[in-house]
Amino acid sequence: MSTVEQFGYRQELKRSLGFADLMIYGLIFMVPIAPFGIFGGVFQSSGGMVALAYIIGLVAMAFTALSYSQMAQAFPMAGSVYTYAGRGISAPVGFIAGWAILLDYILVPSLLYLIASLAMNSFVPGIPVWGWLVIFVLLNTAVNYMGIQMTARITRVMLVAELAVLAIFLVVGGIALAQGKAQAGAFTPIFESSAFSWTLVFGAAATAVLSFLGFDGISTLAEENKEDGRRLGRSMVAALGLAAVLFVAQTWVAALLMPDRAQLIAEGDPAGDAFYRMAEFAGGHWLSVLTAVATAIAWGFANSLVAQAATSRLLFAMARDRMLPSFLAKVHPKHQVPVNATLAVAVLSLGIGLYMNSREDGIALLSQLVNFGAMTAFLILHVAVVVHYRFRRRSRNVWAHLIAPAIGFLVLAAVVYNTKLVTQTVGLIWLAVGLVVLGVSYLIGRRPVLPSEVK
Repeated sequence: MSTVEQFGYRQELKRSLGFADLMIYGLIFMVPIAPFGIFGGVFQSSGGMVALAYIIGLVAMAFTALSYSQMAQAFPMAGSVYTYAGRGISAPVGFIAGWAILLDYILVPSLLYLIASLAMNSFVPGIPVWGWLVIFVLLNTAVNYMGIQMTARITRVMLVAELAVLAIFLVVGGIALAQGKAQAGAFTPIFESSAFSWTLVFGAAATAVLSFLGFDGISTLAEENKEDGRRLGRSMVAALGLAAVLFVAQTWVAALLMPDRAQLIAEGDPAGDAFYRMAEFAGGHWLSVLTAVATAIAWGFANSLVAQAATSRLLFAMARDRMLPSFLAKVHPKHQVPVNATLAVAVLSLGIGLYMNSREDGIALLSQLVNFGAMTAFLILHVAVVVHYRFRRRSRNVWAHLIAPAIGFLVLAAVVYNTKLVTQTVGLIWLAVGLVVLGVSYLIGRRPVLPSEVK
């Protein structure tokens, strides 16, 4: 098995995670019930073809997962796409890829905390939104501080709970459909001739992709993986495949049972409660409350927990290579976690969450920016696969090292092209800032250089 010492680093993080741990981590990061929280937005933007939007999102992410799998075998280190682009192409390109995905990794915990805090405030209004933000941030930081094994144990429990809620919804939804409560034809969630257009569906997929983001977080745990890089890559593909089946199943049932379909498409879902209204129509108020509370806990605790862990590992990897302040590379001697990076993520998440809570468009803006950062970094990842394997190593595996990444690149490019203009503008500004930071690094003599591979 390849080790980090081969690439000029010391093994500082604890290798304790197996295939099942990694796959569960990815599933929790994606949240098996993720569509509950954004169902209304995807329904509107897809013209009711929610399942189709998720299927296209799966195609985009499937090819990305294959590229991640290939690079995880070549470079079994923390850092995700930052490491893969830096080692596969060059250190400066790695910095830009890392900078791009930072927009995703830094903002996604804030998004999760904010959605969960708003949901919990609606049930327990005595605690303000900012109070729930503080509670969620402190709780997750304490768990992550105790070590990756503690995080892994808790994610197993949370996964079982989320799957139980999903099973209840699917059973009740199935009964409702059998009772004749369907509001549309059986195949309208995947195709509606009067509303279909590729622009519409790719635009909806840009939102649906948010539910798939997280499988890539598995790669940040490469230095805590006790097996080889191939197993890590397979855990990403397995987690993505299982999540896709769950996403399509629940959105198909929900789309068939959605009352006031025309109103939702025309007016959208500003309150974010479309799924819960549908659940009440299908099974009663108790199902609405169950799905809403489950969403709040899943996003605010389970998902945020693993998001904070992944973000801290990315900051750790970039700081270790002197591309971010060196204090972020400090590892706790007992718990063997990047302690300063973990605390930094907590502070950033709380600050950004409080600010976005003061904006009317806070959740929508965060969602769009998270997607843009991730998909831009994934585009660079596909290029890195081709450069590293086809041009440097002269690989003859045309499918894995040329065709698959090319298809993944084109699908993602179409999704990015169809994102909203404000998202593209802010995302491009973020990339421009990254280029300025890179340029300044060169001017002051701190150009990006990765430790050389030991010969």
